[in-house]
Amino acid sequence: MRRTLGTLFFLLCSACLFCFPSKGLAERSQKDPANAGKDSQPMVIKSDSLVVDDTKKVVTFSGRVNAKRDEFTIECDKLLVYYERSGSDDSGNAMGSSITKIVADGNVRVRRQAGGEAVAQHAEYYEASDKIVLTGDPMVKQGEDFVKGDKITIFLKDNRSIVESSGERRVKAVIYPKKEKK
Repeated sequence: MRRTLGTLFFLLCSACLFCFPSKGLAERSQKDPANAGKDSQPMVIKSDSLVVDDTKKVVTFSGRVNAKRDEFTIECDKLLVYYERSGSDDSGNAMGSSITKIVADGNVRVRRQAGGEAVAQHAEYYEASDKIVLTGDPMVKQGEDFVKGDKITIFLKDNRSIVESSGERRVKAVIYPKKEKK
């Protein structure tokens, strides 16, 4: 069963998931001066171990992974960063790399300083389509409000999200009325 919660859900999850470094974020920064300069901030990743496999073009961070950038933190058991080379100079040395996909596994938690959180057992970010897919009991929450399903897909470029369920379990959204300020 497929449920689209549209703008409401997007607001809930975008509050905590605009966090992976991407061309999409860079494009948004150029359009929105308030985001200017944020894409040049480094991501600092700490873990118990790091393995680089240049043949497979993947970097694996394992054990108590904590990835921080100025406005967000990602915690998980294992983080895989897939990349591709972006060319070479005249002597054959690589000029640089770009991220194609990021996979977070095990106790995934994404938090924003501004508030909001996403939790799941598995999360995948795809650079080319600028989307995030959360599976493994995913939930996105902002304050007391939350959305749950079996699979949550966030299309960052399109300002669109899809929450899907399967079997007997249905999509669930709980949205509390906002209190008026006096």
